[in-house]
Amino acid sequence: LDNGKIDEPPQPWSPARATEKIRLLALGNFTLVMTKHAREQLSARGLLSGDAIHVLKNGHIYDDGQTSTRPGFYKYRMESSTPNSHSRTLRVVVVPSACENTLKIVTVMWRDEGSNQGNAN
Repeated sequence: LDNGKIDEPPQPWSPARATEKIRLLALGNFTLVMTKHAREQLSARGLLSGDAIHVLKNGHIYDDGQTSTRPGFYKYRMESSTPNSHSRTLRVVVVPSACENTLKIVTVMWRDEGSNQGNAN
């Protein structure tokens, strides 16, 4: 360990490793970047940025990461219920950068909306 950073293979991480790494980043001193789209999606669902952060700290990733628009970076779908989600599961699409201690939230949705992610209502 050197300043809390671990030498490890580059992304994509397995779902279990991605869950662990993103939670560790979210529980530490990190920079949160949230796209305008993600902020709009939270607002449309009556949620706050704190709900998205709750997912990053407590959620799980079940699927492999997908390539991001930025070469060498991957996006992961992390999900959890939150204090304001009324028992619904919130899915947060996040692009982590462990070397920069940054978590970028691309979008949020209800898990049960996931199959229609391109069709925003």
